[in-house]
Amino acid sequence: MNQGVYSLAATMVNQLNRVDVLSNNLANANTTAFKKDNIVEGSFNYYMDKNKKNGEETTKLNEVINTVPKIDGNYFSNIQGAIVQTANQFDFSIKEKDVFFKIENQNKDVLLTRDGEFKSLNGFLVTSDGYNVLSVNNERIAIEDGFESQIQLIQSSFNNLEKQGNNNYKLKNDLDSREINNNDEYLLQGSIEKSNVNTITTMVSLIDSQRRLEQAQKAITGIDEINQKLIDKVTR
Repeated sequence: MNQGVYSLAATMVNQLNRVDVLSNNLANANTTAFKKDNIVEGSFNYYMDKNKKNGEETTKLNEVINTVPKIDGNYFSNIQGAIVQTANQFDFSIKEKDVFFKIENQNKDVLLTRDGEFKSLNGFLVTSDGYNVLSVNNERIAIEDGFESQIQLIQSSFNNLEKQGNNNYKLKNDLDSREINNNDEYLLQGSIEKSNVNTITTMVSLIDSQRRLEQAQKAITGIDEINQKLIDKVTR
């Protein structure tokens, strides 16, 4: 196989992954407090150098294959979305970007979220997904006078979080977080945080990624046609 095909095929795979991420971001442009995802590209040479530093034996195949691009990792943006007023008593936004609501899903797993578009279900405060919003005592919050003061907030670095679905997070290390028992300084009732996705720049990036995918595909087709012509000449 022509060695150039390796890099082009890897580029296609990367761009397909990029299209998936950007499409998901665009689909969640109106999701409350959604944080956009991003991916990072690297090369096999990066991992070879890393192994050498660790004293591990590496085998270099050739210059082309070892510079093939690959997805190196992914991360989500911690930029805070715009705060908009709703005048709904069950809506809450958080002033600080590294503070989260503490919630409990249907499997009793404790998660965090920035989505404060809450609802009343059977007299208790829940998220849009029906998950219980937890109090400072890790209990469900009954809708009564002063219920907003019971909402438990957790402060943690985004580096200590792992996304669960599109809008919830799980702590990697509980010790790297702290509970905020007095939420008066952090909560804004009657407002919500919007998604931090910029639809215009995301659409431009999506178009760019699709074009790169098409260019790589056309290049592979061109190489295949050249190889076929070469084979025909040789066989004659």
